[in-house]
Amino acid sequence: MLSGLWLLRLLGPAPGAAPAPQPMVTILIWHWPFTEQPPELPGDTCARYGVAHCLLSTNRSLLTSADMVVFHHRELQTQRTRLPLAQRPQGQPWVWASMESPSHTRGLRRLRGIFNWVLSYRSDSDIFVPYGRLEPRSSPAPPLPAKSRLAAWVVSNFQERQQRARLYRQLAPHLQVDVFGRASGRPLCTNCLVSTVARYHFYLSFENSQHRDYITEKFWRNALLAGTVPVVLGPPRATYEAFVPPDAFIHVDDFGSARELAAFLTGMNTSRYQRFFAWRDRLRVRLLTDWRERFCTICARYPYLPRGQVYEDLEGWFQA
Repeated sequence: MLSGLWLLRLLGPAPGAAPAPQPMVTILIWHWPFTEQPPELPGDTCARYGVAHCLLSTNRSLLTSADMVVFHHRELQTQRTRLPLAQRPQGQPWVWASMESPSHTRGLRRLRGIFNWVLSYRSDSDIFVPYGRLEPRSSPAPPLPAKSRLAAWVVSNFQERQQRARLYRQLAPHLQVDVFGRASGRPLCTNCLVSTVARYHFYLSFENSQHRDYITEKFWRNALLAGTVPVVLGPPRATYEAFVPPDAFIHVDDFGSARELAAFLTGMNTSRYQRFFAWRDRLRVRLLTDWRERFCTICARYPYLPRGQVYEDLEGWFQA
């Protein structure tokens, strides 16, 4: 009898047998990130992102029936919303979601023993959602935009205590950097950023804080998508190389000083510069910035998520 069951599992269902219907997974988003006006969520929202049998909803009346509930940390941190602990159905998985770094995340200590799964940019998250990725190109790469300037940086929140500010101060005497953003008094409209940066040879992809796997749109959109070479300050080089080819960027850690980095950038010839774009022949940038797509990713991961798991020390995990 046992050998017969093993053989059935090995061979799969009999030819012509109808596949077992997959149940719909309902995800309740308790508070849509950063807004009081969530987007419309028609029933085929996740299907548009290639994820079937997945329903997103912000209807809190579904609390008792949803397969899981997602809480975005910023609204918990600012107390714009509260956890419905007393109404939580027994055994219902709760998901903690955040794309911010630990430096900008507070109040995790009071969340001990509450959440079962994590959605974040960390590659060891239960639901790993990076800010972007490279995927195979299906059509020829467009030509690189013409370059007329050397280096650009877009920064909205400039604080002298941040490592990126200190590095910029060290670079500035040796490298001409055009600074844009609110901090410089030269803000760029959302639709102007990529086209503006595209005119530069290099872009300073300096993260506002340095943490494990924290690689944001400053790298994916502002540099790679714009068609310029990112000069990165963030996690170690090996982390970037887990996501992009090693010759697609310049890491500040590869240089002994800001003067040495500036000399490398200003002294680069055309053939060496072109090598930073070899990846474009076969790969393209895909941004993952839409929260609808991020939440739909939960359904794609759902069959593999650990049941019964609880983050007893969410702060300790996230700060590691």
